[in-house]
Amino acid sequence: MSLTRPSLLGYGLVALGIVIGALGSVQVGLICISAGTAAVSLASKAVGRVERYLPLALALGLFALALSLPSGR
Repeated sequence: MSLTRPSLLGYGLVALGIVIGALGSVQVGLICISAGTAAVSLASKAVGRVERYLPLALALGLFALALSLPSGR
């Protein structure tokens, strides 16, 4: 597995989202995680449909979940 710039950016966004979510801002954390997952999926050189589009579908689902969460303030 070679790490390209988009995949490194994606992994960084996922790590940042985990930290932000653990510190209390779950919505922003989920948005960072979904953006990072989408970046890693798009940067991968996977040939099959499932290997590329399943992570994209999960990223879209996480983004929708982040938008539907109540703010909690």
